[in-house]
Amino acid sequence: MRRIILPCIRHIPPFNEPARDLRIQNKPLWLHQRDLLAPYVTGEMEYPNLEFACRFEKNNNDEEVLLHRDNLYFNQALIEEFIDRARALNKPVQLAFHADDPAIKEHVRPLTTLLTKHVGDILLAEMWFLPQGLSQIDSAEPMVIDTEARERGYYHIPPYTASVFGDLVYQLPRKAFVVVESWVHVFVADILFGIFSYGVDIEDRINMSWQQKVSILLASLMEQKPFLSSSKMVQIGTNANIHPTAQITGPTIIGNNVSIDAGAVIDACIIGDNVTISQGVQLHISVVGDGCFLPFRAALFMTSMMENSMVAQNTCLQLCVVGRDTFIGAGSTFTDTSILTAPIKAINGRDELEEIPLRVIGGCVGHHCHLGSGLVIYPARTIESDVMILPNDDHQFVKKSVPYEQSDHLQYPPDKFNHPRLYPRLEPEEVIGD
Repeated sequence: MRRIILPCIRHIPPFNEPARDLRIQNKPLWLHQRDLLAPYVTGEMEYPNLEFACRFEKNNNDEEVLLHRDNLYFNQALIEEFIDRARALNKPVQLAFHADDPAIKEHVRPLTTLLTKHVGDILLAEMWFLPQGLSQIDSAEPMVIDTEARERGYYHIPPYTASVFGDLVYQLPRKAFVVVESWVHVFVADILFGIFSYGVDIEDRINMSWQQKVSILLASLMEQKPFLSSSKMVQIGTNANIHPTAQITGPTIIGNNVSIDAGAVIDACIIGDNVTISQGVQLHISVVGDGCFLPFRAALFMTSMMENSMVAQNTCLQLCVVGRDTFIGAGSTFTDTSILTAPIKAINGRDELEEIPLRVIGGCVGHHCHLGSGLVIYPARTIESDVMILPNDDHQFVKKSVPYEQSDHLQYPPDKFNHPRLYPRLEPEEVIGD
């Protein structure tokens, strides 16, 4: 089967980078797609748009084609069902979902512009299976996939603490799909549909199979470790240096050359290669990219860190996304709940502010940012790539999103701070023709 890729060149704010280059589960999205599709694909091509693809592929109508956008996140369960059912039908089909599918309705459709509404409350995604090439694309019929969402909650907000209260729950799919058009979609793909759903999948498999339970129990007895800390639940790479007082519970994946110091607590996380986790660090349902550094008493809760970033001591990030090569100073706090009645909003695929259904959400920091100590960032605020924030009366409390033009280093002579811009913003006229 040939794979044909249509790029989405729009940059995702505040990263100022296409979705394909952003990391999901510590892997660039384009590489995540390639790895999942490798068992099915014998060759691939990328074209700037569908018109180009049809023009240059008109003579290749004797081979199966999988056509899709490069800003789509999907997992193995979804792609297996889509391809297997499409091949069984031997007809051109387009991936589709019911509009009332809980996972799609709550976490995917908000902020999304690239899900087309079809008859009968069907949402069409930009992925096609064409058994006889691109000439069949106009005759493709919707193939509806049920994501098999499972409701999971993690705490209850009492009515006296905030304007938003009640049980906080997420719809976690077994067959995950996200159109990445916003930093919120990165959070959804990486945390909710990634490590959180991965943990629920393992929990479901254990509950349905007594063989799984016995296997994990035997491993915990032989290793003299708690049930959730055995090698069946915690995967550790080579050359890892883990202090015996560190508490690690699964499902957790730890990469190579990782150092975990005394008193660290790690629960249901993905940790990349060459990561340093110092004394007393707490990580819960989070993704830590390659080369990251977490000094003592840093804390991440449902947070994604891309590669080579650092969160300094006594800093707490909750439901946040942090880009690559970024430093966040000591004692900073990213709040995640608004105690006001105003709804939480984020930038959608049209670069417009849109209300999101998530009642609790942290902030997002782009690539190559330097944030000073003691900052307080309000919920859903973003800090654009290449921004430097020096704590002062104007920036001690980050109440609004910070664009590059408000970076504090711009008020000093160029030789004062050597902080070049590496991720320029894409101007609107540059996305014409996407």
